[in-house]
Amino acid sequence: MAINFDKALGVHQYTLGIRAQRAEVISSNIANADTPHFKARDVDFDKALQAATSRQRGLAMTGNEGKHFDLAALSEQHYGYRVPNQPDTGDGNTVDIQKEQSEFMQNALEYQMSLGFLDSKFSGLKKALRGD
Repeated sequence: MAINFDKALGVHQYTLGIRAQRAEVISSNIANADTPHFKARDVDFDKALQAATSRQRGLAMTGNEGKHFDLAALSEQHYGYRVPNQPDTGDGNTVDIQKEQSEFMQNALEYQMSLGFLDSKFSGLKKALRGD
């Protein structure tokens, strides 16, 4: 009997990738906090998760050749711009450094939580395979 990893791991395999992608976007915001006209971005987690879980087998093969991958989950289609909480300072930058640091920390905690869930899922699979 084959193991279906999508059923065994649930959504945690997808949340890990989306959290990593979100960490990159937030770090970019922090790095560009002093860049004139930079617009802060974020990942719409719910839409990205829905898109990731709606696919049957992860990265589907598409394109005009058999070696091409569909990388829609890794694209910027689920990115959006943040609405600034503070008035424009005159340089057009919408990064609020305290907000970005807070979002980065929250995302890091949720990433660790997803890792913990995956670890427990894999531990359960190993126990089932060993017969513990």
